Amino acid sequence: MVQAKRRERESIGSLIRRFTRRVQQSGLLVQARQSRFYTKTKSKRQMKESALHRQKIIAEKERLRKLGKLEDEFPQKRTNY
Repeated sequence: MVQAKRRERESIGSLIRRFTRRVQQSGLLVQARQSRFYTKTKSKRQMKESALHRQKIIAEKERLRKLGKLEDEFPQKRTNY
């Protein structure tokens, strides 16, 4: 449980900022978002298949990028001197 007690001569705004910072640092929001929906655990076979599928997609994107048919997602900055 995250708590923040109001200090002497502390404004409400700074109290709220301090509380939200503590909530974010505690990781409660991340945990709540992850447990919001039930996710069924995958079997080993399903995990291997999804990993292979991801690798296949990445390899295909790399091949298309090398051929010039797909632009870089994060182009490198070029400096003209």
